[in-house]
Amino acid sequence: MTYDVDEVAGLVLAAGGGRRLGGRPKALLTHRGRPLVEHAVGVLRAAGCTRVHVVLGAAAGAVRERARLDGCVLVENPGWEEGMGSSLRAGLDSLAGTGARAALVSLVDQPGIGAEVTARVLAAYEGEESLAAAAYDGVRGHPVLFGAAHWAGVTEGARGDQGARAYLKAHSAEVVLVECGDAGLPYDIDTPGDLARLSPDPEAP
Repeated sequence: MTYDVDEVAGLVLAAGGGRRLGGRPKALLTHRGRPLVEHAVGVLRAAGCTRVHVVLGAAAGAVRERARLDGCVLVENPGWEEGMGSSLRAGLDSLAGTGARAALVSLVDQPGIGAEVTARVLAAYEGEESLAAAAYDGVRGHPVLFGAAHWAGVTEGARGDQGARAYLKAHSAEVVLVECGDAGLPYDIDTPGDLARLSPDPEAP
């Protein structure tokens, strides 16, 4: 499908406070020599998203100071402690009136999901009715593409740490699963043990 690149906005959920990481905000974890949120934004841009919104919460001021997020729309979620659902709501609300017809949603703490995976899901875009997600050996994961026709329903059900899980389950027959098990690793950086998955090497592939 041919479309204007601005029709699909990238949306990074980066508000988490890293409770199981001893209160280290995930956006500021170091990966390849820079804050993890920079990596997440770079993946969306490399995949083809020219417009990127980033939802901040924990240590938002420090993220603004330390991370290079030029050109991004930064959205502060004052209710970030409520969980991912509040950040998803804030992010989708920030797209209202921008002309975006879909949002490609990624999580800041999944550095094993790169531009190839993200571009595959972006390629599933077919207008405002689009609903697609990466799958890993058949299991739905991130990123997820929400056409604008779904935003109100997603926002209504996004509570706690569930994000859009309930909405996607209720609309499972409509979700296009894009197999990406050969191209990405959908692990999360949630615990101190997971920090070993981050690379200190700025030149790492």
